[in-house]
Amino acid sequence: MKLTTFSDYTLRVLMYLALSRDRLATVPEIAAAYGISENHLMKVAHQLVRSGVVESVRGKGGGIRLALAPEDVRLGSVVRASEGTAPIVECLSDEVATCCIAPACKLSAVLSRAFDALYASLDEYTLADLVRKPRALEAILVRR
Repeated sequence: MKLTTFSDYTLRVLMYLALSRDRLATVPEIAAAYGISENHLMKVAHQLVRSGVVESVRGKGGGIRLALAPEDVRLGSVVRASEGTAPIVECLSDEVATCCIAPACKLSAVLSRAFDALYASLDEYTLADLVRKPRALEAILVRR
């Protein structure tokens, strides 16, 4: 199983913001810290603001910051929101399956169980768990 780049960047943005709770951060600043695309991060930031996990302050001196305490941000919820609701395989969608073995196949049940386990595991952790050692992370991100 592989998470999308969007989910990866979503978690990175949240970690950065959790380290910078006392100030607003900008998308260009976060992109530079991680060495990743500003355009991608703009989309991530927009989705995080829409979801209510992050708040945005417009204008000169503006930026983004966490809207919730890191302890209140469950990783499973974040990843579910960033991955969307598309089915993991065709036969799990509400549309008529075109797979010829769907009536006899057990793969969909196996994959559903695997993804349920992934999300259950992610639900056990919060954003605070990812930034337990802030000095080590800050030292890496500030060097860039």
